[in-house]
Amino acid sequence: MSKDIIKIANCSGYYGDKLSAAKELVDGGPIDVLTGDYLAELTMTILYNQKLQRGEDKGYVGTFLKQIKEVAKSCKEKNIKIISNAGGLNPKSMANEIKKILNEQSIDMNVAYIDGDDLLPRMKELSDEGETFQNIDKKISLDDSGYTTLTANAYLGAWGIKEALDNGADIVVCPRVTDAAVVIGPAAWKFNWKRNDYDALAGALAAGHIIECGCQATGGNYAFFKEVPSFDNVGYPIAEILEDGSFYVTKHPGTGGLVSKGTVTAQLLYEIRSPAYINPDVIAHFDTLKIEDIEKDKVYISGCRGSSPP
Repeated sequence: MSKDIIKIANCSGYYGDKLSAAKELVDGGPIDVLTGDYLAELTMTILYNQKLQRGEDKGYVGTFLKQIKEVAKSCKEKNIKIISNAGGLNPKSMANEIKKILNEQSIDMNVAYIDGDDLLPRMKELSDEGETFQNIDKKISLDDSGYTTLTANAYLGAWGIKEALDNGADIVVCPRVTDAAVVIGPAAWKFNWKRNDYDALAGALAAGHIIECGCQATGGNYAFFKEVPSFDNVGYPIAEILEDGSFYVTKHPGTGGLVSKGTVTAQLLYEIRSPAYINPDVIAHFDTLKIEDIEKDKVYISGCRGSSPP
């Protein structure tokens, strides 16, 4: 790992993304961290049904275990950390399954898991304390909705991930953390950022938001698709983050797709409702950042200002 940069590659944008992407990122060039984002709100429902049908020890993204089997040995040899929210509704159970795989392959890696996002046992207590759980669109409280709560998960931030890495974890299994937390966490660990290093954290949040959906940042979701030279074997995105929170976005050489000011801007605007992007760790002000094309398939993003989280 370079002293002044951390290279974070994201191999999954959703549950069902390309299985071979993890191995391709690990084998395709130097990286420090492999991340995977598997959770949408819909996915939480799928995992709940899985638990219901297949047992209380389920409720995680099983395909991630296949990827671990493929990449664990190489990650150990290359000192690559693995961080993923594939733990879903049952990060502890997934961590145990990963340990079994490592034992089978005689690989010595430390596995950590994070919990604390599950609010289901606390719903009555929170309700009694005056939390109405109002629907964001319809403004109807949960009590008045007539619905039964099946899952209730808070979006956790990056500090549990940083703590796991501080304590020597090689693989961190997360539950419902924000999509960008799996990128902010290792960057905060690498540079030992404090909770009020808002500008640096905001930069890492922008990086996480750009690479969280996999190939969407490398041309897969780009309106000006004629600019993309080839959609054959589209490369997955890599964020190279510096200590001040500025970063490069790129992909491995020899892969399809495109990393340009256009593809990065398109992904930056994805799923946001205002330029102030709210996260549990920081608010990133996307209207302050600057995006520059540096070279073929390499873009530099700098100047993202941050403020305290809500």
